[in-house]
Amino acid sequence: MTEDKTTHSQTAAFIWSVADLLRGNFKQGQYGRIILPFTILRRLECVLAPTKGKVLDATKEHQTKPDAVREKLLLRASGHDFFNASPLTLATLSDSQTAEDLMSYVQSFSKDAREIFEYFHFEEFVQQLSADDLLYQVVQRIASFDLRPTRISNFGMGIIFEELIRKFAESSNDTAGEHFTPRDIVHLTTSLVLTGQDHKLQPNNIVTIYDPTAGKRYIPSFNPTPYMLQW
Repeated sequence: MTEDKTTHSQTAAFIWSVADLLRGNFKQGQYGRIILPFTILRRLECVLAPTKGKVLDATKEHQTKPDAVREKLLLRASGHDFFNASPLTLATLSDSQTAEDLMSYVQSFSKDAREIFEYFHFEEFVQQLSADDLLYQVVQRIASFDLRPTRISNFGMGIIFEELIRKFAESSNDTAGEHFTPRDIVHLTTSLVLTGQDHKLQPNNIVTIYDPTAGKRYIPSFNPTPYMLQW
């Protein structure tokens, strides 16, 4: 699968266009807190789509089994480290009870995935969007994003998230450079460090680097867990 930076940048810009729906009802510093978890939700949905039917069948078949056993069986059916047992999708949420359907959908994820949305205080923003009559519009916009793994790899999705985080920092009136290092600079510094060190880059070798000016990497209101990086 061939991907390019232009595709990633265009996808990130398209995703960030959700902010157009939020203006006037939310502060700029809140845009990322809404857009990021919704993007994660859509990505997870796209990843699970090919095996969704198998998971729904397994959900019916094993509904009387103990939770621990049932979860293992559903994970096996999904073929991933997470699953969603709801027949709903973002595209099929009701326009009359969107908040209720959406939270039911999110609660149908396996435990590790649910924790991501709890971290973002997702339900609070869902209720705010619903109160402002924006939730259904946002959901429909998010559902239109094509984030299938066959189109965007995990690596590409990471680049898209970097771009979204940068936009989040900018909209929060923070200095984007304090939270985001452009990938070209990462490549340059890595190349400089490793130049002439090929003999150290053998399997199972451990290379340590001393950086006295690294500081503390900080991204406001966003701290991706190892689980999130495995989508």
